[in-house]
Amino acid sequence: MLTKKLFIQIIGMVAVVFFAVACADNKAKEAEVSEDTVPVQVTKVTQETITEKVLTSGLLSSSTEARLSFKIGGIIDKIYVKEGQAVTQGQLLAVLNQTEINAQVTQAAEGLNKAERDLQRITNLYKDSVATLEQFQNVNTAYTVAKQNVDIAKFNQNYTEIRAVANGKILKKLMNVGELAQAGAPVFLMNGTTSQDWVIKVGLADRDWAKINIGDKAKVHFDAYPDEVFEGTVSQLAQAADPMSGTFQVEISVNPKNARFASGLMASVEITPSNVQTKTIIPIEALVESNGKEGIVYTIDDKKIAKKVNITIARLIEGKVVVTSGLENVNQVVTAGSPYLVEGKKVVIK
Repeated sequence: MLTKKLFIQIIGMVAVVFFAVACADNKAKEAEVSEDTVPVQVTKVTQETITEKVLTSGLLSSSTEARLSFKIGGIIDKIYVKEGQAVTQGQLLAVLNQTEINAQVTQAAEGLNKAERDLQRITNLYKDSVATLEQFQNVNTAYTVAKQNVDIAKFNQNYTEIRAVANGKILKKLMNVGELAQAGAPVFLMNGTTSQDWVIKVGLADRDWAKINIGDKAKVHFDAYPDEVFEGTVSQLAQAADPMSGTFQVEISVNPKNARFASGLMASVEITPSNVQTKTIIPIEALVESNGKEGIVYTIDDKKIAKKVNITIARLIEGKVVVTSGLENVNQVVTAGSPYLVEGKKVVIK
């Protein structure tokens, strides 16, 4: 008959055997799981309303910036302003030597007097049937041309001077007294100085140009004022691309507040479009491969099988991927464990 002590020893040995068998079985199962499945984590594909800001840069200038010139050519007789000088609208800036233009006015007037005498003479002869109708018509035409020549000469006489087109400042004086100014050649570069005149001209690609509208707000940073942020508003949108650069010019009006502005200041601009869009968003961790606008992610089907999905990437925004196509019927993507996946691999979601 077994003693109590021996009985306890037998029970203990049986327990050890069962424990060893159980451990071996668990290890076999773990080996099986690790060999045939990959542990992963998944995240839902979301639809988010986002505003894609447009980042660009440009130079500060005035909307009233103008290149002032003479309508006709001639020798510059007097210049009344200097570079950097403030001017008022209508102020006289420069005049040409009028000797030649005055002579042209006199010449045109004398030609008109002769044409009037010829017309009077031919009219009398025509009444007496001495001159033909053709002769009368030719002299009448000559009189009309002479009269128009007087008007042209007097008109040009009024444009032998340059006046300021607005209140502003002379930025550059491009010619000096005594130089021959060709018709239309710039003599002064000036701009307006009111707070509403300052604009930043930037060139945008077509995809960015299409996002914004007149009135959209912008934040402007100048290298000259690194600690200040200026408010801007989109004031003009080009309706045709620049043939040289292929970009669309956009003007952003800027309020200088109390800052001292000057043409040519470099500015960085962040435009916030008023139009918001709903986009498909996934975490950047879900992206397995990418090549430009193309990328690859993994999703899990109902049978816990990994499936490779090709997607089209719009852009990256703050650690998120904006997807334009490829995830139309996908609810979740793998965000952890995807580097160990291949098409058709079994997974376990943790």
